[in-house]
Amino acid sequence: MEPTRKRSFWAWGWEDALLSDDERAQLAQMVGGLLHVEPPAVTPLPTIERARINAPRISVPTGLEDFCDASDRARIEHTYGRAFPDLVRGFSGDFSRAPDFVAHARHEADVATLLGWAAENRVAVVPYGGGTSVVGGVECAPGERYVGVVSLDLRAMDQVLEVDERSLAARIQAGATGPLLEAQLAEKGLTLRHFPQSFEFSTLGGWLATRAGGHFATLYTHIDDKVESVRMITPKGAFESRRLPGSGAGPSPDRLVIGSEGALGVITEAWLRVHRRPTWRSSASALFDTWQQAVDAARRVSQAGLFPSNCRLLDAREAMLNGVPTGGRNVLLLGFESADGPRDAWMARAISCCREAGASEIEGPAVRTMDERASRDRDSAAWRGSFLRGPYLQSALVSMGMVADTFETACTWDAFDSLHTAVTRAVTDVMKRVCGAGVLSCRLTHVYPDGPAPYFTFIAPGTHGALLEPWAEIKRAASEAVIANGGTITHHHAVGRTHRPWYDRQRPELFARSLAAVKRELDPAWVMNPGVLLDE
Repeated sequence: MEPTRKRSFWAWGWEDALLSDDERAQLAQMVGGLLHVEPPAVTPLPTIERARINAPRISVPTGLEDFCDASDRARIEHTYGRAFPDLVRGFSGDFSRAPDFVAHARHEADVATLLGWAAENRVAVVPYGGGTSVVGGVECAPGERYVGVVSLDLRAMDQVLEVDERSLAARIQAGATGPLLEAQLAEKGLTLRHFPQSFEFSTLGGWLATRAGGHFATLYTHIDDKVESVRMITPKGAFESRRLPGSGAGPSPDRLVIGSEGALGVITEAWLRVHRRPTWRSSASALFDTWQQAVDAARRVSQAGLFPSNCRLLDAREAMLNGVPTGGRNVLLLGFESADGPRDAWMARAISCCREAGASEIEGPAVRTMDERASRDRDSAAWRGSFLRGPYLQSALVSMGMVADTFETACTWDAFDSLHTAVTRAVTDVMKRVCGAGVLSCRLTHVYPDGPAPYFTFIAPGTHGALLEPWAEIKRAASEAVIANGGTITHHHAVGRTHRPWYDRQRPELFARSLAAVKRELDPAWVMNPGVLLDE
């Protein structure tokens, strides 16, 4: 029997997959050269034995013992998500915001019992999902109003309950992680094809609660686009929408739940649209000498009605950081996939769009066909190669005292140039002022006919013990530039607690009051993830 892998208590991912000292030394040399500074020191990684945790304020009550855990390890592992401040505090051993205990719900009855007890006893309940929040969505400082905090973990509820092959839909429990739900769907030759960067650890419930973005760069970009119906348990009872392919009957109840971030209740399951597993793929890349040419190409492809599964644009620095050889040029990555035949004409038209925009070189297209099993294997390999390593690198940079993070937005095409310029200037200036140096890169992760979703990465030198202040200044400058230039504070990272000040400015005030009225109806004791989306 293989030993069970352990997730890191402070960093992203598996303990045995963290960068080794030699790998971190190589990364330090690369970062030093990139920033034109001395390579950062490679310090030892922390151990859980040195973690500092407060004593619980409350004990597990009678009747909840069967599914609740008040051990230090469980509380430490459920203290934070994986945002930059979480990594910094975790690396330093500070787990002072640990929940008082963790509830591992096995079924809806456990959820209902916990919420009823919490509402009666003024205990905050924070749905944990897969613990991958990068916006402070899974931690809670209770304050005087609450006597304690419970982290609610649904990962024991991880089954594909029903599959409607005729309608191409599946009913899936919210605690299923990406690999678990994909493995179950694969038995029927189906796939959800929702692959966020957190795919290995995040859960369906988390995707729904945060309106997560996934694999498709066009068309089915968000988990929203896959939902037929959703079920949520609230302190006042069950909230379930009717399963339909579409409806014009008033405001959508699904839309009230999707993106609610645990503030209204706990999502327990959903009916989702699934796809037959693709057996045909075509990929190509287009290189551009200028950023403007590359952006124009992405816009042309997105407005041509082709709907490629991949249409991701990397600027020259982003390509370099991700090990994509471009000779210092910008690159647009294109991909089409299908379960029922080639998409040669679609790819040919996309390449034509790139040539019309001034591409200096086209690589491909490469066409592949494969049976269902090979398709499944290649999905896994491609995902590991392109997505998995990024968060591990960020954790390694934090361990070396670097300020390294990402932020993302979306705006209309007519606003993009000014937004990109303003964000670049604001972030570059503040990195130079507070860190002495820094680099910023950009990619377009998703594109729509009316606008792109730019995703920025910044890396700057820092000092252990003083990383949160410069990060906060950079984050503030970026957020202000985004909001001032027509962007959303988040395209797919959610609001959490980090984005609240800018979300409050983005939404209409009357909508905020209406949402508060809904929360008072569903959660009258105001115990569900307090501080997310709303203040009492």
